[in-house]
Amino acid sequence: MVSFECDYNNGAHPKVLENLIKYNDAKPTPYGFDEFSNRAKDRIREAIGMPDAQIFFLTGGTQTNATTIDSMLYQYEGVICVGSGHINVHEAGAVEFTEHKIITIPDNDGKMEAQTLDKYLDDFYHDGNRDHAVHPGLVYITFPTELGTLYTARELDDIYQVCQRYDIPLYIDGARLGYGLMAEGSDVTLPYLARHCDVFYIGGTKIGALCGEAVVFTNRQAHKHFFSIQKQHGAVIAKGALIGLQFEALFTDNLYLELSSHAIRMAMEMKKIFQEKGYHFYVDSPTNQQFIVLPDAEVERLSQHMEFTHFGKADKHQTICRFVTSWATTEDDINELKRLL
Repeated sequence: MVSFECDYNNGAHPKVLENLIKYNDAKPTPYGFDEFSNRAKDRIREAIGMPDAQIFFLTGGTQTNATTIDSMLYQYEGVICVGSGHINVHEAGAVEFTEHKIITIPDNDGKMEAQTLDKYLDDFYHDGNRDHAVHPGLVYITFPTELGTLYTARELDDIYQVCQRYDIPLYIDGARLGYGLMAEGSDVTLPYLARHCDVFYIGGTKIGALCGEAVVFTNRQAHKHFFSIQKQHGAVIAKGALIGLQFEALFTDNLYLELSSHAIRMAMEMKKIFQEKGYHFYVDSPTNQQFIVLPDAEVERLSQHMEFTHFGKADKHQTICRFVTSWATTEDDINELKRLL
């Protein structure tokens, strides 16, 4: 059965596996303090153009978000996020489990708008009772968004300027970062993104790795005891080289962005097929996530032959369905979709 369910239900790219096998007999220093992890960090620093960036490896996205956000907030602080943001809707309250409130503000097609953020912060700091409230201590966005939409370079800059004006760090969730960077029309590069936030993470799990995310602190220093906070969250693995070796492969010879580009090409072929068949889109996404409105009868029929996500009801007789490509999607997969439609 063809799967367009998600971008993390496959194995790893062969070059990632080759790197793991190549050094399988090595005896690296545990907990990520090994030569392979150090090489991977150096290659990431080179890719973002920041030789002093601090980098930490974790295994999964929810773990990464909860650990990083917890490390950046005091007990009385919360994190600002749009209502549709990933930490607010898809992480089972992981951030709240660390006893930090998620402060939601409205979005526009999944994106945070600088003027909305500015108004919220201005209202908060002009409230005479603000010391009785949860203080905003961090701003969180995803690139791309949960709806597959993108921030332009100007929009990122506008948001970051608001954050700087109020001295609040900006954290960018990059679970699908490569797919956003390589999307058609994107004017955001990896170095640009790194300069316009204080911390972000590079998602490996969804782009060619078996598992793993790289947290990158850029314009602010990580908590001086970040490793201990990681440990407290169960986010340090003894065989830390497992993640380092994978990122070393992904950041060799531009592999990470090449894999991302492939997924985008497959997604645009998919998008064209749905367009030619006359289907409507819930949102216009240039990334590897496509949201199509399908009649319920068609949803039932297609579900017998392929896997995809039911995102929600469009109306009484139609469902919003999410079809996702990845680095592992093939032309045969796309052709099978065309045949079934």
